[in-house]
Amino acid sequence: MEDYIQISKLNDFIFCPKSLYFHSLFESFDQKTYHDTPQTVGKISHEIIDKGQYSSLKKYLQGLEIFSDKYSLCGKIDIYDKDEGILIERKYKVKKIYQGYIYQLYAQMFCLQEMGYRVNKLFIHSLSDNKRYPIDLPTVDEIKIFEDFIHEVRSFDILKSHYFAPPAKCAMCIYKPLCH
Repeated sequence: MEDYIQISKLNDFIFCPKSLYFHSLFESFDQKTYHDTPQTVGKISHEIIDKGQYSSLKKYLQGLEIFSDKYSLCGKIDIYDKDEGILIERKYKVKKIYQGYIYQLYAQMFCLQEMGYRVNKLFIHSLSDNKRYPIDLPTVDEIKIFEDFIHEVRSFDILKSHYFAPPAKCAMCIYKPLCH
């Protein structure tokens, strides 16, 4: 049986496959060792969801653990409105809608659907300015591209990789001191 990919790692992989490798090395360490301010702020902003304190309304699922056998994915959702079929991924500050954000939503959607939930709408929600960005449901072509991406994540081998992130990404990476 293949290992499951954590949905949160999809965005990390797009940022830089090598950062995903370093992240997995540091998972057992205290996060203060390697988290920078943006990661710490993001973690704090997710605590409301993790504790189920976003809302007391029963229509909202918060921090639900999800999985997909088809894609071998697992993770947690932020918010799912059962009545409306709306899935919301929260980010602390959205300056741009990155492909990694979209793939996280797609992965969560596929997991929920496989678990028997209907998903009618997708949103990225920026907490810092309370803006909500609609994300289109994936087309057949986008699903194929997503599936190819999942295969790429699954087959990535850091020892065989010649990948080098653009300097602008490296400058923002918390693992820069470890990467050559």
